[in-house]
Amino acid sequence: MISSVNSDILRICDANCNRAREAFRVLEDYARFTLNHAGLSESLKSLRHDFQLATESLQRLAVAHRDAEHDVGTGISTENERSRKSLASVVTAASKRLSEALRTIEEYLKVEGGASAGASEKVQSIRYRYYDVEKRLLLTLTPGRQRMDAVRLCVLVTESLCKRPWLEVARLAIEGGADCVQLREKDLDGAELLRRARELVALCRAHDVVSIINDRSDIAILSDADGVHVGQTDLPAAEARRLIGPDKILGVSTHYIEQARQAVLDGADYIGVGPIFSSTTKPRHQLSGLDYARQVAEEIRISSMAISGVNRHNLGELLKAGLRSVAVSASVVSADDPGQAASDLKRGLAG
Repeated sequence: MISSVNSDILRICDANCNRAREAFRVLEDYARFTLNHAGLSESLKSLRHDFQLATESLQRLAVAHRDAEHDVGTGISTENERSRKSLASVVTAASKRLSEALRTIEEYLKVEGGASAGASEKVQSIRYRYYDVEKRLLLTLTPGRQRMDAVRLCVLVTESLCKRPWLEVARLAIEGGADCVQLREKDLDGAELLRRARELVALCRAHDVVSIINDRSDIAILSDADGVHVGQTDLPAAEARRLIGPDKILGVSTHYIEQARQAVLDGADYIGVGPIFSSTTKPRHQLSGLDYARQVAEEIRISSMAISGVNRHNLGELLKAGLRSVAVSASVVSADDPGQAASDLKRGLAG
């Protein structure tokens, strides 16, 4: 029975129950208000409620042994505890605090010859369940998200669509206002693709523009590109994130809201949203359309780019739907003047 636990252990459990409850709230609010992710919010809320049920009798008993006045630890703190550098540091600290508190409660409830083993096992189960939620949470804290928030115009460069040499087209697009350039070559051999990727990375770096490689995580790593973009039939986003690590940018093409939600949990820094309009570059039998664009604008909090068939004539529809970023190909790279085409799009995105 929990009532047999001694006073010192009850003080320890009281402090750590408080830590766990507070950490749950910090994390749940992040999932709810920052990520706007219903599934992750629900998982954290369920864990919080189960923790409360598992420790309810313990907390009622332990609070009577609380002695904050004589607690030698109340005046001890570190510099890191007094300030947080970013939202990521808030979430990371809360996640660590929760894991540590759950483990502490679990361990101390094993004392007294196993008298509280039942409660200890329940807390252990919650701790194991939280590990999966923690992974999903921490994958959303990649530094690339902030950089992609500033991107409004991404231009996809494919040599076969260019009227000028591909690298010249990329340069002109950047001069016209492209914030991001993606190298999209599906048919090149690895050596040539790597050579071109390195050329693009050097160009983008010179202009402080984001460089993305389509599909090939290995090429993105070897060329030191800023990131990689994958589609739904390419390497799964979660596996791509494992390959490129936390510091490179990950983009994911999505066609309906469930894929967008999953991309957030897989660690995407931005998503492609579409196909919105019909495209001659990549014809589609079915369009996601503006209804999907509106869903994303209302729910998804990471950078979201409209893809497929975007041009200066339909930008107004996208802005009205709530999207502020676009990824384009032919409307820029196939233009007689790619720089002017990019400039027109960028001006249109400004509203």
